[in-house]
Amino acid sequence: MKTAAWIVDYKHLRKNTAGFVSNDSVKKLHSLYKRSDAANLPSIAPYALKGLKICNILVDEMGLGNSAVMAALLHPLVLSGNIRIEEIEKLFGHETAVISDGLQRVGKIYRKTTAIGSENFRRLLLSFAEDVRVIFIMIASKLYEMRNLSSFDKDKQDDIARETAYLYAPMAHRMGLYGIKTELEDLSLKHNSPDIYHEIARKLNETKRSRDAYISRFIEPLKEKLVSAGFKFEIKGRTKSIYSIWNKMRKQNTTFERIYDLFAIRVILDSGPDKEVEKADCWRVFSIVTNMYKSNTNRLRDWLSNPKPNGYESLHITVMGPEGKWVEVQIRTKRMDEIAEKGIAAHWKYKGLKGESSMDEWLKNLRSALENPELHGNEYMDEFKLNLYDEEVFVFTPAGDLHKLPKGATLLDFAYSIHTHLGNTCIGGKIGNKNVTLRYVLQNGDQIEVLTSPNQHPHADWINIAVTSKAKQKIRQVIKDYETKEADLGREMLVRRFKNWKIEINEGQLSKVAKKLGYKTISDLYIDIADEKRDLIEFREAYLAADKKDTQEPGEKQSADKFEDRNRKTEDDTLIINDETKGVMYTMAKCCNPIFGDDIFGFVSVSGGIKIHRKDCPNAPQLMSRFGYRIVKAAWNKDNGEQNICTLHVVGNDDLGIVANISSLISKENGVSSRSIAINSDKSGLFEGRLVLSVSNTSVLNNLITKMRSIKGVRSVERV
Repeated sequence: MKTAAWIVDYKHLRKNTAGFVSNDSVKKLHSLYKRSDAANLPSIAPYALKGLKICNILVDEMGLGNSAVMAALLHPLVLSGNIRIEEIEKLFGHETAVISDGLQRVGKIYRKTTAIGSENFRRLLLSFAEDVRVIFIMIASKLYEMRNLSSFDKDKQDDIARETAYLYAPMAHRMGLYGIKTELEDLSLKHNSPDIYHEIARKLNETKRSRDAYISRFIEPLKEKLVSAGFKFEIKGRTKSIYSIWNKMRKQNTTFERIYDLFAIRVILDSGPDKEVEKADCWRVFSIVTNMYKSNTNRLRDWLSNPKPNGYESLHITVMGPEGKWVEVQIRTKRMDEIAEKGIAAHWKYKGLKGESSMDEWLKNLRSALENPELHGNEYMDEFKLNLYDEEVFVFTPAGDLHKLPKGATLLDFAYSIHTHLGNTCIGGKIGNKNVTLRYVLQNGDQIEVLTSPNQHPHADWINIAVTSKAKQKIRQVIKDYETKEADLGREMLVRRFKNWKIEINEGQLSKVAKKLGYKTISDLYIDIADEKRDLIEFREAYLAADKKDTQEPGEKQSADKFEDRNRKTEDDTLIINDETKGVMYTMAKCCNPIFGDDIFGFVSVSGGIKIHRKDCPNAPQLMSRFGYRIVKAAWNKDNGEQNICTLHVVGNDDLGIVANISSLISKENGVSSRSIAINSDKSGLFEGRLVLSVSNTSVLNNLITKMRSIKGVRSVERV
């Protein structure tokens, strides 16, 4: 195993980790590898060498320490089954074991899905990782693979490059690893689109000498100004990455030559630890730069006042330099620059960092750890745990499709998230070879098969099983539809039997008997009748007994015959509507808002009572055709002067004062008051108005409509 490459990488790693990896840990590691040599050396050796390379990336380019390094070196032994997580915890401590376990768990979910490029898969990885260092090791591993892509076969190269573009470059960006993110983007573009990559690289190479000379001419006078102002600083010239240039060309639909901010410099200040001084110095340099060169204010990016969610702080401004060329100037301190390059792993050096911007969940926890005065140096990384997306759970279908649900979601929620019918007919599920119930709480990485039955339908207790509002809403809707159908059926059964028995139905009496029998609503009674839980003969006896008792009760000196004549029926069994109507619960339907004088009919609702509709109500045809047995005749007896709501739709010329004329007319009319007026105008010169009024009867309303139609500029007035 001790090849030249191995020795070089090993010595380099030992030199850079001497301050935090103990000799005892190294001896234990050597012992474990020796233990595995006899049986597994040929299969482990390549992974061990890769582990060394990855560790050097972790230390040199990310600034990570002992636990991450040991976990990366132990990972080949974990993969080969030569060591268990429990043994790692015993030999190297809890943190190394947690990271090793995270790496092992993340590796397993790769085999479950083809959705590598999805945002949900990225979140699942982060959720499984638990410890932030797992993500760093994954990114370092992918960077190693991209740097050595030619050592893999063609299909594997394609997979690695695709995963890098979709998953690892964005994750590196999220972690603030801008240097690594840029390299991953460039390398993936080089493989995925070699023609584009090499064309941009060629053009950059052709212009390199002139660009370098231009940057020098731009920097020299700026250096003089900064020196005279007393700053300690470093200025670096830089060119946009190939991927960044291609991305701009694609988004702006332009050519390489028309990308105006190819030139860029970075001013890095040595301002000391005081963050207020840091910010003040950056703004002073900004002032010097913008005094020297004309700035494009639309290109100002202030990440000092509002750092990016991953902690990135800097001032960016684009200015016009000599020869009319645009140059991007980035202004930051040494602390900010190191965080920009090494991301979160660099924060440990700067205890007490306090960001002003709102942070996403996991970075809030990061900053909380950083602000803990008891944490020092590398301890911060050992204390910090990832709990991003801890309110979400990610699960798979048998086909490998990935679904995201809130933490605590059940199998029933999962079924409804796929399809309503699947949820409605769900009887349980299978995870692996294990059967689970509707109440099973989903766990990250579950691969679930939903079991169904055509005889299954939602029950009321499902509301308490489901967690997601989507599932609850669908369950309620199905139950409501089912109960409505059952109530309709029960009502129809009752009406038919009472008609056979020649018993006249009194809606008020029905409701009284239903409540006496313990029903909250008349609908509950109808549902029990449909389900044959309520015997109709027994109900008939209760109904007749209650009716007999009511007719014999003293107090009202009038016969039942007179009561019926006045309130319930005329010769053709018409419900008479007036202010003395008793024994019948009725309300005006809101869909058409009947007023005295309208032609009306009654509709018996399953919830009890009668809804009064206009005969020209938009819902009338459907009600009469589908529920003819629930229609009752109705008529007005007298106008009691009661105000009722009605709505008018007005169209007219959008002339000055026309709305005022309409409002004036309404205010002067007796028996009419305005509730609301909404006016909308369009480019054609017309307006549309919706007027909600209170009126006493149709005579008053028709008179008002006639007068409104006579107003100059009004084209039409219609009742809604």
